[in-house]
Amino acid sequence: MKNFVQNGDTVTLVAPYAVASGAGVLVGSLFGITTNAAASGAEVEAKRTGVFTHAKTSAQAWTVGAKVYWDDTAKVFTTTDTSNTLVGVAYAVAANPSATGTVLLDGAIR
Repeated sequence: MKNFVQNGDTVTLVAPYAVASGAGVLVGSLFGITTNAAASGAEVEAKRTGVFTHAKTSAQAWTVGAKVYWDDTAKVFTTTDTSNTLVGVAYAVAANPSATGTVLLDGAIR
C-alpha cells in the first residue's frame, strides 16, 4: 500500500515541555508516554498504546476499567474528568492513597 506511513503505536512529537523517559506528554489531543528524555521543543518518541505504571492522584481509589484522564498541570493520571483529557482506563486496582496506578492507553484521539 503506497499511502501507509506507520502503524501509529509510537509517534514522534515535539515536546511541549522538558520530559524524562517514561513521562506523559500531551500535544493538543495527542497523548503518549515518552520513550526517551527530551528538552522543551525537541523531538521525542511517545507510545500511544499499551499498559503503563505511572504517577496518579494519590487520594483516589481506582477500580479496573475506570476511565482515566491525564492532568497536564500536575502531570499525573486521574479519574477526575474536569479540565483533563481522557486517555484510557485503569488496568489494575489502585488504593487510596497510592502514588502510582496502572493504565491501559487505547490510543484514541479525543
